[in-house]
Amino acid sequence: MPYTPIVGSLAYVFDRERDEVLLVHRTARADDEHYGKYNGLGGKLERIEDIVANVRRELHEEAAIAVTSLALRGTISWPGFGPNGEDWLGFVFLVDGWTGTAPFSNDEGSLEWVPRQRLLDACSDDAEARAAAALPMWEGDRWFVPMVFDDDPRAFHGVMPYDNGSPTDWCHERL
Repeated sequence: MPYTPIVGSLAYVFDRERDEVLLVHRTARADDEHYGKYNGLGGKLERIEDIVANVRRELHEEAAIAVTSLALRGTISWPGFGPNGEDWLGFVFLVDGWTGTAPFSNDEGSLEWVPRQRLLDACSDDAEARAAAALPMWEGDRWFVPMVFDDDPRAFHGVMPYDNGSPTDWCHERL
């Protein structure tokens, strides 16, 4: 059976000067599968766009910014991630150049500039650091978000199967 995932982008907008990352706190809709969680920005690929056009469009729609510099940090296959067990394939970007000013909120929730270290603490293997960061995120984010910000220039490519809203495994390699 062919693998036919929903394809999308996930972008972490990084202000290097302030050492902060723009995240969305998904609180606008109680029926949102991401409700209450902090996440990068992005969304589904449209039929007639490439993935770079997708991330540019999504960041314009969600944060009113125009991307001027970005890097593909990795790809992740998320089998079973969707609310009805849909498979997702995500292209993960680090955006470090843009024009425009993000508003305080969008249709998904509030947009917040979060210190990078707080985000990394929220993804730590240390439960105390995660609790102190107070950033509710997807459980699986702790395995790949640190690679978005590390100094390794190689892109990561991984698979993270989900079952009932939780990851069951994680494996990756870097090229």
